[in-house]
Amino acid sequence: MKKSNSLVKTVVLAVLLIVLLNPGMNPLLGEGVKNAAVAEIQKTFGVLAGGTTGVFSPARLMTVLAVIIFMWLLTTVSCAVIAKISKGKRRSETVASLTISVIKVVGAIATIVWVLSVLGVDIGTIFASLGIMSLIIGFGVQSLIEDCVTGLFIIFEGIYNIGDIIVLDTFRGTVEKITLRTTTLKDTGGNLQVINNSDIRNIQNRSAVESLAICDIGITYEADIREVEKLVLPELPRIYEENKDVFLGVPKYSGVQSLDASSVTLRFNVATKEENFFPATRRLNREMKCLFDDKGIEIPFNQLVIHQAK
Repeated sequence: MKKSNSLVKTVVLAVLLIVLLNPGMNPLLGEGVKNAAVAEIQKTFGVLAGGTTGVFSPARLMTVLAVIIFMWLLTTVSCAVIAKISKGKRRSETVASLTISVIKVVGAIATIVWVLSVLGVDIGTIFASLGIMSLIIGFGVQSLIEDCVTGLFIIFEGIYNIGDIIVLDTFRGTVEKITLRTTTLKDTGGNLQVINNSDIRNIQNRSAVESLAICDIGITYEADIREVEKLVLPELPRIYEENKDVFLGVPKYSGVQSLDASSVTLRFNVATKEENFFPATRRLNREMKCLFDDKGIEIPFNQLVIHQAK
């Protein structure tokens, strides 16, 4: 539905642009104004020389509207084409995200400059005055420049891409969007966190390598570990066959993880993709509990012993 509405909006604006570029089709303008509008629009789009008087004349206002629509259509179509071409590959989508961000910023600046030029504003004088104020403005946008520069390094160095799962401080999420200024993450609950690129430090890219789902399960001190291993280890290939959708291989037995107060803890792990980390952990925990129950292996738990005085 969203794509359909966007397509309809694009078509409507394209038709409106055609009408504005051909004032003969515009019923809102009289003949005299139409001729001035033709000259103004053609001058703006570089067809022939001409001009009108009055900064806010109908012809110039129509030209301003035509410029805005033209630049919006150009930016929108360019971004849509880039997004379509890059779809399906994480690295391509990441570079496309940056490119789209740059196109939008450049398009907005170009539109403003073009509109001011149409209205007869001396652009050269404005740029000259910006040189005097650049030092003052620089201090105000220092953080913005830092965000943009960091964003460029993040993308070109391939630190992470769209679709990667990263851990930043205590937030773990999938990279949804990367722009020049910010990175957007989404966690498993659908919560979005937008982070300035300059604030991204000491991250973990969990998608760069395979993840390990781990299950620590205890047995009593009375149990013979060698007998437990003989009962459990032959069943691990079966567990893999039943969980191929989230496991990348047969679960492995790592050995005795710890000797706790009331149990001996055994560790099992299995390789999985980072996006399946939590489902794989839950599956492994369930399978090991069911397996221990089926084999009659007791899993100890804390018990409170009460002595009653006579």
